[in-house]
Amino acid sequence: MAHPLWEEWGRSATHVRRRFLAGEPVAHGARDIILRSWERSRALGVDPDRCEPPYDPDIDLEGRLVRATTPVLDRLAARLSGTQSSVHLADDRGKRLLRRVGEPSMIRLLDASNDAPGFCFAEHLMGTTGLGLALAERHPVRVLGGEHFAERCQVYACVTFPVRDPLSGNIEGYLDFAGALSDAGPGVEGLLSEAARAIEERLLEQVGERERALLRAYLRATRQGREPGVPVASPAGSGALLDGLRPYDRLVLRQRAAELIASGRRTTLDVPLPSGRTATLLCRPVADPAGTEGLAVEAVLSDGPPPVSAAGAAMAPVRPAPGPPAVVPGGTGEAPRATPAGAPGVIGAADATGAPGAAPRLLALGEPGIGRIAVAARRRLGLLSRAAARIGTTLDVGRTAGELAETAVPELADFVAVDLLEPVLRGEVPDGRGATLRRAALHGARADLPVYPVGGTVEFGPATPQARCMTAGRAVLEADLHAAPGWQGQDPARARRLLAQGTHSLLAVPLLARGTLLGVASFYRREQPEPFGDDDTALAEEFAARAALSLDNARRYTREHTIALTLQRSLLPGALPDLSAVEVAHRYLPAQAGTGGVGGDWFDVIPLSGARVALVLGDVVGHGLHAAVTMGRLRTAVRNFAALDLSPDELLARLDDLVIGLDQDRTADSDGTEAAGATCVYAVYDPVSRRCTVARAGHPLPAVVHPDGAVYFPEVPAGPPLGLGGLPFETCELLFPEGSRLVLYSDGLIEDRDRDVLHSLDRLSEALARPGQSAEETCEAVVRALPTPGASDDVTLLVARTRALDGRNTANWEVPAEPAAVPGVRAAVVRRLSEWGLDRAAFTTELVVSELLSNAIRHARGPIRVRLLRDRSLICEVSDGSSTSPHLRRAALTDEGGRGLFLIAQLVARWGTRYTDRGKVIWTEQPLDRPSAGIPLDVLPTALDAA
Repeated sequence: MAHPLWEEWGRSATHVRRRFLAGEPVAHGARDIILRSWERSRALGVDPDRCEPPYDPDIDLEGRLVRATTPVLDRLAARLSGTQSSVHLADDRGKRLLRRVGEPSMIRLLDASNDAPGFCFAEHLMGTTGLGLALAERHPVRVLGGEHFAERCQVYACVTFPVRDPLSGNIEGYLDFAGALSDAGPGVEGLLSEAARAIEERLLEQVGERERALLRAYLRATRQGREPGVPVASPAGSGALLDGLRPYDRLVLRQRAAELIASGRRTTLDVPLPSGRTATLLCRPVADPAGTEGLAVEAVLSDGPPPVSAAGAAMAPVRPAPGPPAVVPGGTGEAPRATPAGAPGVIGAADATGAPGAAPRLLALGEPGIGRIAVAARRRLGLLSRAAARIGTTLDVGRTAGELAETAVPELADFVAVDLLEPVLRGEVPDGRGATLRRAALHGARADLPVYPVGGTVEFGPATPQARCMTAGRAVLEADLHAAPGWQGQDPARARRLLAQGTHSLLAVPLLARGTLLGVASFYRREQPEPFGDDDTALAEEFAARAALSLDNARRYTREHTIALTLQRSLLPGALPDLSAVEVAHRYLPAQAGTGGVGGDWFDVIPLSGARVALVLGDVVGHGLHAAVTMGRLRTAVRNFAALDLSPDELLARLDDLVIGLDQDRTADSDGTEAAGATCVYAVYDPVSRRCTVARAGHPLPAVVHPDGAVYFPEVPAGPPLGLGGLPFETCELLFPEGSRLVLYSDGLIEDRDRDVLHSLDRLSEALARPGQSAEETCEAVVRALPTPGASDDVTLLVARTRALDGRNTANWEVPAEPAAVPGVRAAVVRRLSEWGLDRAAFTTELVVSELLSNAIRHARGPIRVRLLRDRSLICEVSDGSSTSPHLRRAALTDEGGRGLFLIAQLVARWGTRYTDRGKVIWTEQPLDRPSAGIPLDVLPTALDAA
């Protein structure tokens, strides 16, 4: 059986082990499973030079595992005859029970090294050995030569296989081979695997033998205890008791019988059947002289008095406790058929009449443990079904972690903690390199339990079950936390308190999705007396697999949501301008992750010429990156159109054409993304006239609040949403008293599946109807008044409190269309600037007025007007009745004209043209917080001539 590769691995690992024990970093040269065990052994304080297994004389050599294993070990010893090797049977705690040797001289060697029945070889005592590693990993392992942690084991090759109970799946013990490297090879694994299967088959045979013994005991007790005139309830025959019932009635009887056997209690139960009849079940103990104990369930179809037990005592009927249905012991979930006498399982009773006073007939027979396994299996199926429905109902990482913990309590565990890597909580892909764990959910733990709180960071040592399961990628079971030094070493004080309060069993399961580790779930038992078993491990792993996929989906959505939200916020205004026309405040509340995704809401405050301001708020159809990108394009387009001083209805018309073009481009690309579409409201407020012009495209009506607190929703004509085309947009002109508030909002503020729109508008009106509020206070009041805004859609709110420009800061002149009028207007402008204390701006303003008036008189028609506005800047406007706009150009050296607008552009901060119903307005702005710009020397002569 020797294999050269095994010998090479065993020898090469010796050098790696020495480097590891010397404290050098080791990443290669040893298998991952061995490195993990070395790290745990070092963390547990195992001394490789002084490893001695402890001895416990309390061993059971008469148990069912030993009886099933003894003949298998005898045959295995024959196969190993003549070799320097041995094979042991150990219990589920690592304590030796039996041993066989290939060469008799091995016995002296084993005794000298304390490798005999009664000695324990668990990992926390002996470090890395075959048996200790199999106990930690709970699956077949091999440890070769230098891979052993203890110095005393360096010459051995160990192969260990678990032995499982065939009914429950729990590990009952371990087969452990130990021999020289020259006597070991891959063939040993085949031998131990075959031996483990043979032992499991013998364990199953023992179950059948016990049930047959119970049946014989029941028949003897029935014959000995029957009363005169009472027929014997023979288990053999046609099964008339069940055959005379409807299928659903038979199924109910079998399920109730299985529950009674699983409960292990002697009782009587009245069972209403779906057909309307009533059956009475009697569960009474049965014992074989050899010591086999079980339960027999008898049934009688009668509406009369309860049955009488074999002892002659009448038993009061009890009603069944509510609970999930059970399967028949040993069954697969289907209704089993009646079996002949002597066979395990459900027994069909013959000669039942169903008449009042009929004798009870045997319905089922079995051991409480086996029945309990069957009932638990059925309940676990129901639990998995509920888990599928309850885990992953949202795309929120924290909520999904909470659903995992809530679903597992109390059926599987008494309390559950879910710890996730921090990148997962942020929606990022965890790289597994030193990422911090953070507690995402905790459910079922009482306030007095010393557990890490939700939201805090958690760091697990290498020997803890949580760290082991994350490293190995499989569940780690600690059935008895009192004998789990790795778990206790994490936080000894906290561990002692948990143990003192009854916490006794732990199951740590990694959360793996698509090959990526997301975190770990820890299942604890405190109230339930039974420790976790391998069947619980399988169930917890199924829980974790379902939850991990949901967590990964939520993580991916969180990442997309974060990207979309970051893009959305980057495309929204960073800081609103400080304007004299209005005082503005806003709120943007994105949709919650996992509900609707980031939408396409946007808002803007755009300064316009003449101290006016444009207020815009829009909402793009859809959610996610597509909506955010479309929103950015529309917001940019609105700012560009606003720079042209378009009226609100014309601006919406151009925006409508843009959205239609976007849809056509998207259709041509055929990329499958949704069509663009949006709603929008656009308002322009003039602080001089206090008039506001509003137009909307499929958007909710704005709200207006008068200074006295009166609220109304003006009837702004409802244009079609952007992207439909075909219909014009209309405007509505409103006159605002100073101190009024214009409130623009998206539909997410008032529309929700859980509340009526009219009710939301009433709540909005109540929040707004408070006189004297600032724009910021209004936003706060609205957000507080409306319930859970932003849950499933973005909420955008823009409040503008209007101001009026004082008449003392304006000046108007009507100018005749004659060149001789220019000097007089120029002089009047200089006088007014002197009155305002703006003498430093007089020279530049004089040049601007001269140039613009001269152009209007020469090229346009009346009426011609000049207006000065003193705001945060000095605004000069010249209006005329022509729709022809001047253009800036650079004049050649030989040109006599063409330098006027170029000169103005050098002197002012901004200039432009806006069109009105009666012509156009050419305007300029000069900042008042800095001196006027100097005049370039190459245009100074022209400027002097113009003056």
